[in-house]
Amino acid sequence: MQLYPTRATFHVAIAGAAMVALGVALRIAPMAAFGGAMVLAVAVGRAFALASVTRLRGAGFEMVWSTKGRVSRVARGEDLVLRAELRNRGTDDVRGLTIRPLVSSMLEASVDPLEIDLPAGSRATIDVRLKTTRVGRWGVHGMALEVRGIPVGGDALYEVPLMFANPHGVEVLPPSLQTFVASPRGGRARRTAESGQRSTVRGEGDEFRELRGLVPGDAFKRIAWKASARRGLLLVRETEREERDRIVCVLDASVELWAGALGTSPLDLAIDDVAAVLTKHLRRGHLTGLVVHASRTQAYLPPAEGAAHLGKMIDALVSAGAPLDADRTEADERDVALRVMEHLRPLDPMGLSDVRRDDLEALASRADGLKHRAPFTARAPLAGSLREQRLRHYLGVFGVELGPRAEGERVNAEAEMGRVLLRLAAEKHPPNLVYVFGPAPDEGSAVEHALKKLRQKHTQVVWALPSHEGLRDVLDPIVRARPSAVLVREAVEMRAAAAEIRQRVDLRKLGVRIRPKRSAPESAPEPVPEKTP
Repeated sequence: MQLYPTRATFHVAIAGAAMVALGVALRIAPMAAFGGAMVLAVAVGRAFALASVTRLRGAGFEMVWSTKGRVSRVARGEDLVLRAELRNRGTDDVRGLTIRPLVSSMLEASVDPLEIDLPAGSRATIDVRLKTTRVGRWGVHGMALEVRGIPVGGDALYEVPLMFANPHGVEVLPPSLQTFVASPRGGRARRTAESGQRSTVRGEGDEFRELRGLVPGDAFKRIAWKASARRGLLLVRETEREERDRIVCVLDASVELWAGALGTSPLDLAIDDVAAVLTKHLRRGHLTGLVVHASRTQAYLPPAEGAAHLGKMIDALVSAGAPLDADRTEADERDVALRVMEHLRPLDPMGLSDVRRDDLEALASRADGLKHRAPFTARAPLAGSLREQRLRHYLGVFGVELGPRAEGERVNAEAEMGRVLLRLAAEKHPPNLVYVFGPAPDEGSAVEHALKKLRQKHTQVVWALPSHEGLRDVLDPIVRARPSAVLVREAVEMRAAAAEIRQRVDLRKLGVRIRPKRSAPESAPEPVPEKTP
């Protein structure tokens, strides 16, 4: 435990040492003795402060969250207030200074109040206000403050930094999806009406539709022999099957799409757009699916319905940009182990004093033993070894983020998109409508071939290009610092707009509709899914 002298204590120690030196130099014994007494008082005060704080922690100086549950769910852009309670179960009065929450870098946090006085046996409430700027699962790891004992009134000689490790999770959802999830269920308030959502189309089914003449390609097992004998010509039974609209959203979550200001990057805006599309079709009763990919497919959910399927889509969307996999972050196993060690030390009863810094296997075992305190559940991330996977999984369940890698994955992500679209076209029941959220493909890529296959399946494709609304958030601070950079900002914006125009032209040549931007008024109505013949 480290103790730091207050400003007044530091001044007293300096004055005492100066008086001792001056008394010895001038051979004035009372002056030297008085200075020595001042230095001795500072040393004795340190011993008393250490004993007082040790007794305070032993008696039960703790912090607990008053908020119910281990995870709080909130829409992106909204403020969340968590209420914490500091309890002083000891016999000494305490003053807490510089109170600060320990939160993920994806959250902006502030506390009220910043200082508190806790008499013996009392408790105090602290409000932690969080501003959510990015969709994901982020951790509130605890709280830190400086403690000063005030046994006889006034200020103390020393302050002791204390940290309370009490994990709490914050799940940030896109606004439209959070509204949909929080809406009432059942009875008159149920989300979708069954009537008018299903349609019948010709095909292999159990419901009889009509008798018609035999045409080349009809199976002989469908011939109605008795009716054919009565009419004197071959007739076949036409049946019908019940079908609902099948919608799939394909999201390109490449790491380079995180570039930009927090909350206004292209991927931030794309996730909000995907959620808005999913919510619209869910309310209409359509079967919805979601595919999230980058250089490989992270989630493939075919169109379905139900609460369990909705939970899987939410999980895939919230985890879309979390760079925990080894191929999406610059952190290697050693870097991950350092992050785990930093987070694990306050949670471990022994403070990892028995775990060597280079013993990663022991660290992974200790981390596995404390995962029961984690607020989240997470999939096993991609890693080079089982031990590294365990360490990365620990960071995921506690909402600890890793930085994305600097190198982009545009080429591999485009090839993976082609494979995803071909897989959708090869489904037994292909979707009626596919929304693609990502950059336009290059000429002659595998995506063009996949789009042709989807057209052959009578699947309509709508493409949403990445938004560049966040460019100004990045360039405006540069312009304010250097007004001459306004020309650079205009050139960058013009280049981005020209590239977007070229992409729109190329996509229209491929028979793809362009989804209007959210900020622009929609000049055309939303596409109506076509029925598969």
